[in-house]
Amino acid sequence: MRNIDEHTITEAVIRSLDACDNPRLKQILTSLVTHLHDFARDVQLTEAEWMEGIRFLTCTGQMCSDTRQEFILLSDTLGLSMLTVALNNARSDGATEATVFGPFHVDDAPKAEQGADIAAGAPGRALQVDALVTWLDGTPIAGAEVDVWQADEDGLYDVQIASLGGQRRARAVLKTDAEGRLRFRTVIPTAYPIPTDGPVGRMLVASGRHPWRPAHIHFMIKAPEHETLITHLFREGDPYLDSDAVFGVRRSLVVKIEPDASPRAGRPSSIAVLRHTFVLDRVGEPGADRPGERSSGTPSP
Repeated sequence: MRNIDEHTITEAVIRSLDACDNPRLKQILTSLVTHLHDFARDVQLTEAEWMEGIRFLTCTGQMCSDTRQEFILLSDTLGLSMLTVALNNARSDGATEATVFGPFHVDDAPKAEQGADIAAGAPGRALQVDALVTWLDGTPIAGAEVDVWQADEDGLYDVQIASLGGQRRARAVLKTDAEGRLRFRTVIPTAYPIPTDGPVGRMLVASGRHPWRPAHIHFMIKAPEHETLITHLFREGDPYLDSDAVFGVRRSLVVKIEPDASPRAGRPSSIAVLRHTFVLDRVGEPGADRPGERSSGTPSP
């Protein structure tokens, strides 16, 4: 490995991986090194630019905490998160599409019963969600676990509000009932900017991009013998549907939020309603119809 230069260093690094006994790791590192070196050659990367990149990544790591994941934000805004979703979530025809996970999920969301107000005091106009979770053939899925989270009317998630002191609101974990239905009260989502007080925000400004996400509600749905679905429902008419900062919008996930047509005490209801059917794909290759054809299915992680 003596006399390494810009023409021979890539092959030298790849040869250093010969003793790696993990084939997949070796494949990933080999490709990573190859593309990184080709990138540096392509742009004729200077030492000052390389050091600035190191500072950027260091700052990105330093912004991460239990309630904020700046690296996920970076991946999202570079389109890498949505690319991996697209690569790894082929779905049968009719199954609900997946989209990005986002940086604001937490593992300690409160459990809630059917019909609960999960807003828990979050500001915003009341929204009734009336959803159904089914197999591909329309059979309802009872007992599916549905993790829901969203920003409030001010565009903030609970984990972004220090004054809440860890109190959870506008998020919950619920179970579908015997008919596969999911009902809860929350607030109408609004568009919001992703955090711009860190390195990712500075990158967006420097590259002439806006930080806005269209209004949406997050859903993660798990059921035995089905692929876990991680998705959003986006509010129809939002001005950022065609320029989502994290490239997560899918046409099939854009839904109407309409006034409740049910009169109350002789007057129209002031509560808006969102109705939607989530269709889960079974574990395994897309295209299968029913779980009964497969005896060894297990829940997705």
